[in-house]
Amino acid sequence: QVQLVESGGGSVEAGGSLRLSCAASRYTHSSYCMGWFRQAPGKVREGVAAIPTGGGSTNYADSVKGRFTISQDNAKNTLYLQMNSLKPEDTARYYCAAADWGGNWCSRLESHFSYWGQGTQVTVSS
Repeated sequence: QVQLVESGGGSVEAGGSLRLSCAASRYTHSSYCMGWFRQAPGKVREGVAAIPTGGGSTNYADSVKGRFTISQDNAKNTLYLQMNSLKPEDTARYYCAAADWGGNWCSRLESHFSYWGQGTQVTVSS
């Protein structure tokens, strides 16, 4: 069982930046997938970015490529999402997720992730 706690959300003006953090209780495997998802009111949850903890390729949604960066600090069991050039359409609740499997590449499909944090709100004003 992995417990995830997000932090770092808040309100920012368009063009601004935020960094989200996700503290994991423990890593149960040497390499597994972690990701960031978001859900805006009235919309389905969207996979924003994913990364294999053991190293490999990152996977971004087209809507955030070039603006968001997913990274990890294995020594701290922490996942990050650096968000730059934020837009009002980035407004959503952001969730950290972890899978029971890993590899050199991770999908952004919600069904592939077993553990979820409570989420942190990001609001971008125009």
